[in-house]
Amino acid sequence: MSTEQRSAAPRPLIEAKRIVVKVGSALLVDAQKGRLNRHWLETLADDVAWLRERGQEVVLVSSGAIALGRRHLGLAAGKLKLEESQAAAAVGQIRLAHAYKELLDAHGIAVAQILLTLGDTEERRRYLNARGTLNTLLALGAVPVINENDTVATAEIRYGDNDRLAARVAQMIGADCLVLLSDIDGLYTANPAEDPGARFIPHVPEITPEVEAMAGGAGTPMGSGGMQTKIAAAKIAVGAGCHLCIAKGAHDHPLRRVAQGARCTWFVPSATPLAMRKQWIAGTLNPRGALVVDAGAARALRQGKSLLPAGMIGTEGPFDRGDTVRIVDPGGTEIARGISAYSARDAQRIAGRRSTEIERVLGFRGREEIVHRDDLVLTKVP
Repeated sequence: MSTEQRSAAPRPLIEAKRIVVKVGSALLVDAQKGRLNRHWLETLADDVAWLRERGQEVVLVSSGAIALGRRHLGLAAGKLKLEESQAAAAVGQIRLAHAYKELLDAHGIAVAQILLTLGDTEERRRYLNARGTLNTLLALGAVPVINENDTVATAEIRYGDNDRLAARVAQMIGADCLVLLSDIDGLYTANPAEDPGARFIPHVPEITPEVEAMAGGAGTPMGSGGMQTKIAAAKIAVGAGCHLCIAKGAHDHPLRRVAQGARCTWFVPSATPLAMRKQWIAGTLNPRGALVVDAGAARALRQGKSLLPAGMIGTEGPFDRGDTVRIVDPGGTEIARGISAYSARDAQRIAGRRSTEIERVLGFRGREEIVHRDDLVLTKVP
């Protein structure tokens, strides 16, 4: 079958500009002692520093807070009640964040902790705020360390596993590559622990029903995910134009091993994150409103520029920040579509003004562009 083709495994990681790495609980925490696997985490920090030296941006999505916190609270082994998990997370988050800070500080890398809930990646305004924070941290050279906000999330409004959270983060920031470091080295035709005849799949060019059927049950008692959640994460990542890798993380320097061609499974998208994003924008069936631009701005957009307030004449219809809008020329002809960084009311107030005037007019310092070129796609070629 086509999924058994040999993959040029390390290339997506080596060539990626922006990488998300998900670290599982079983890797971070010793199951017997409930303590941090410090030596292993040191080698991961070395790998992150190595990627940073190559000019690549890195985001970590890290499990382990509950596993660390339960020991310090004296919670017995076994399934925890929701409030016990939240309490363990509250204690464990501090210890986990301190460990990442200490180890990455040694490489001169700033660390930022971000706790997300399902709503932060599903609700438009919170999504935009989270995306803006992450992009700013990366631009300033920091490594964000992300986990689900288990101290406040309830069973009904949480991901429950960091595989899918990592995929949503990769989608949010337009990452090129997502690496899921796990206790298994990739996808098999069946659960290899139960079926000795299970065959390893190094390369998945398309997630078919047959591929989904290969997913088994849960992994270790430490974690909350299994191969099923990894396939679900792969669907999210690939749909956003991001390569996804499932790799065994228990070895020292797990990321360097992947870069050197260690055995793993790669899920391959059909286009880049930017191309997939622009396809989504262009395909929006019901744009919320319109931005009217002058002839000079229309020419600039066709040359690949962003839309600045100075090039706007006005707006049509109601829309909010983060909505997809039509961009029309003075004659009313649609020339592009894009995601507006401002509501219709605020866009109307700064229309025709310089970007340096935005703060004075609106009372806050927003983006310099009404629509950034990465959030814009031409829909009519002159």
